[in-house]
Amino acid sequence: MWEAKTASVLSGNLSIQLSGAWQLMLLGDGSPTRHLTLLTGHEVQIELIGMEAEWLTNKSIPKEVNELFPPLLKRQVWLQCGDQTLAWAESWWNKQEAEHHLKNKDQPIWQSLTQGRSELFREVDGLALVKAKWLENRFKKTGPFWSRHYRFFRHQQELTVIREVFNPILENWLGDSMRNQLCP
Repeated sequence: MWEAKTASVLSGNLSIQLSGAWQLMLLGDGSPTRHLTLLTGHEVQIELIGMEAEWLTNKSIPKEVNELFPPLLKRQVWLQCGDQTLAWAESWWNKQEAEHHLKNKDQPIWQSLTQGRSELFREVDGLALVKAKWLENRFKKTGPFWSRHYRFFRHQQELTVIREVFNPILENWLGDSMRNQLCP
């Protein structure tokens, strides 16, 4: 429905005015699973939807996925805190990297990647507003929904590309996200 230019996402100079809390959530390089835990007081639980081979036939994937070395896997999950589904996420991985880093598939990616206290670099590449009936059904809210995608790098090598879509219920903690003003 709406998408920010990559250069404006990377610089943090968007053509829209987001509150500070939403800027941190959508453009910050911190862990969203950690943020959700801090906001709700509940640990993030992962509901694994699937993890399967990715053939890059879907044209709506972030262009950065093409920078990963094949063969690729795609993992999809729901992120829940308590009885609330707060986000949906999908990630793309080189198959060997996924097997190495995602030993516990029901664990948030951030926990899997930081267990050895290895250095990671996160770069937020995209920000958009999206709408889909299946998201509305699960979130029990009408869209549009904030979506972002980013990459993790380790040793200057792209490790994974992650796309997240956030439930508007987060406005209870973060305030108005302006999503309805941008896409009436």
